[in-house]
Amino acid sequence: MLYQIVTNEWGETTYVPTMLGNVLLAAVLIILLAVAVFFARKYAFRQAAPKEGKKGLLTVRQLSFCAMSIALGTVLSNLKLFEFPYGGSVTPLSMLVICLPGYFFGLSAGLLTGVAYGILQLIIDPYVLYPMQLVVDYLLAFGALGLSGIFANAKFGLIKGYIAGVLGRYVFAVISGWIFFGSYAWEGWSPLPYSLAYNASYIFAEAAITVILLAIPAVRKGMARIKLMALS
Repeated sequence: MLYQIVTNEWGETTYVPTMLGNVLLAAVLIILLAVAVFFARKYAFRQAAPKEGKKGLLTVRQLSFCAMSIALGTVLSNLKLFEFPYGGSVTPLSMLVICLPGYFFGLSAGLLTGVAYGILQLIIDPYVLYPMQLVVDYLLAFGALGLSGIFANAKFGLIKGYIAGVLGRYVFAVISGWIFFGSYAWEGWSPLPYSLAYNASYIFAEAAITVILLAIPAVRKGMARIKLMALS
């Protein structure tokens, strides 16, 4: 059995992964991270090949950056500046950290790293009322942070990519809130406006803080240097 059905303190039926389920999720996480590194390696090799002339020099470094992003993002996600009663919280830059692999290595690496991070979140702190909600909240919403890779080579690519990733997560969070959590809507609110407002309150609060930080020239230059280090 991959999951067990339990009743939480609010009387809700919740699906919690069993030991076997967690093992399989961990295996999927490792596979996804390996695939992300594979695509990252291909991308970085295309960028570095004219200078390096050797294939495979960046694999270990890319693995380290992807793994560190997932690990650091997980730590930061548990340092909640503010937590909302029905899910969602403002954290110190956890979304930014998960957006970095896409900014460093491109779209494929970003998406797969985001999905791997979502699986780790599911293992550590599951909140699942419906099986399909698991897919939307943990795989699609966190995976969408990898949309940062769309702007990997653009001017001000980190800010643009971060905004793209945040908007992607917001879309899936709104869908989840609308479909699966509509019963929690505030009095006088229908499910969709409620979901739009509720999810915006914590996602965009953290995003605003992060964008202000990234707009500081010294921070922007520092991130650019880290990217060069990741690709060199």
